[in-house]
Amino acid sequence: MIALTVLSGVLAGCAGSEATRAGNTALPTVSGGPATGPATGPASPSRASESGPPVLAPGPGGLTPVFERRADASGSRNKVVALTFDADMTADQGPRAAAGERFDNPGLIASLRRMKVPSTVFMTGRWAQEYPAQARSIGTDPLFEIANHSYSHYAFSSPCYGLPTVAEAGMRGDVERAFTAIRKTGARNLVPYFRFPGGCYDDASLKALAPTGVTAVQWDVVSGDAFATDADAVAEQVLDGVEPGSLVVMHCTRSAAPVTDEAVRRIVPELRERGYRFVKVSELMRG
Repeated sequence: MIALTVLSGVLAGCAGSEATRAGNTALPTVSGGPATGPATGPASPSRASESGPPVLAPGPGGLTPVFERRADASGSRNKVVALTFDADMTADQGPRAAAGERFDNPGLIASLRRMKVPSTVFMTGRWAQEYPAQARSIGTDPLFEIANHSYSHYAFSSPCYGLPTVAEAGMRGDVERAFTAIRKTGARNLVPYFRFPGGCYDDASLKALAPTGVTAVQWDVVSGDAFATDADAVAEQVLDGVEPGSLVVMHCTRSAAPVTDEAVRRIVPELRERGYRFVKVSELMRG
């Protein structure tokens, strides 16, 4: 079992690793390069997938493309931002859930519905198995779309904040297993997007996932909600970082991000006052 302190380091470390990118106003829309290795150049523009949502064309050498933000969203008509929420749960956290630890956050989902905020939830297969009714509810509500966050939140490159690592030969199977687990709940609004646990990837993992046809989705704004206790501080970090076309990473896990709901209830009206419109990742990618 991964101890809570290790998971805290994973999430907080992930946020720290992206801090400089969150403040970079010149980030490219796509990046074929890994977060922990040499860059491989930009991927091609978006195109429709067979299931409908847009995906990016493969990067150089056929690598899985990576989307970070929509850099061409300038002007008042394009003031769009995507709020994304990682629903994290590892394969071995069942005993903790059975003992009462909550890895879900129904209050957050209720707030997003009440405020009518389109959102993308990056869900692990293990989370879907633990909370099938919630996964089905999220995945049948047109306000939301569900993307893949691996089956058990193990790393796809190493080192990655102490996470156990998926063997390269098992990476494709892990992603497919997660999609299967989510679909078994009855969720229908699935999109062919994948978020690497910890945001960690390299050329080997991009190559391993290429046959799945997914587009990897990162972010340019770190909310800092992981294990935060000050909702206002989380809100301020998001409000300070958002620009037109931004993609914000947050969490849908009460035990790991207890103030996210409260922070979102401040973030949403303030960004709307600034003229921002909320979109799902699929709409952000469509441009």
